[in-house]
Amino acid sequence: MRRRTKFNINPKHLFISGALLCFVLIFVSFQYKEQLSPVKTAAGNVISPMQNGINSIGHAISDQVEKLSSLNKLLKENATLKNQVGNLSYENKILLQDKYELDRFRDLYKLDKKYADYPKVGARVIDADPNSWYNSFRIDKGADDGIAVNMNVIAGNGLVGIVEEVGKNWARVKSIIDDSSNVSGMFLKTSDQCIVNGDLELYNSGVIGVELISKDAKVSDGYEVVTSPISDKYLQGILIGYISDLTVDPNNLTKTAHLTPAVDFDRLEEVLIITELKEPLVDIDDTKKK
Repeated sequence: MRRRTKFNINPKHLFISGALLCFVLIFVSFQYKEQLSPVKTAAGNVISPMQNGINSIGHAISDQVEKLSSLNKLLKENATLKNQVGNLSYENKILLQDKYELDRFRDLYKLDKKYADYPKVGARVIDADPNSWYNSFRIDKGADDGIAVNMNVIAGNGLVGIVEEVGKNWARVKSIIDDSSNVSGMFLKTSDQCIVNGDLELYNSGVIGVELISKDAKVSDGYEVVTSPISDKYLQGILIGYISDLTVDPNNLTKTAHLTPAVDFDRLEEVLIITELKEPLVDIDDTKKK
């Protein structure tokens, strides 16, 4: 059986051989420059397209890498900007809420000055009936704050309604637009009397009813109606609203009309409760009996 011969090549010898071969090729290249020119040209014709192709591929890869890098950078910047926009939007909403709240407090302050003779307590609306308007709602002040049944409630430019139920730290208010509400009114300019009736269906048009106006009352559209001194629950002189659509009744003795409330009952957030109750009217006959 024949044994295989092993060849052990010394790396040092291999390196020296390679160096000598390179030296020889360089020498031949310079020595026989003209003779080898066609070979160089042929080699160049083969190698140049390959180099161009490799360069094109390299540039394409480099461009794609650069585009991906730019895209990632833009995505990060976009995410940062979105976050900043979200924060600014939230801060802007908070500022707007503060502004609206300040405007409402200014309106309440003006209303407080308008009825300066009456003591008042401010309160927030915390609950309302599940419909479109505030015909009945709860506030965050009650008996512990001095609130009592039949106290008058105001907001906006005038009368909201009256307190009808009181708890320890809450109270329920019935507004003048509620179907069960009746307020003795008076035309501020002429002192003619009338009755303002709540009507939720009619309030779909932004008005409520007014009746029992004297046929001879010299009143016109736009006249102010305030609470009458003959009311048994409402304090005198609080603005209720503005008259419109006057018509003579079939009995030819009275007129009816519509009234646009001085308060916006689509939205109520803060109110003032007048903590002074209306003094009960004294019956003259009872006085004589005494």
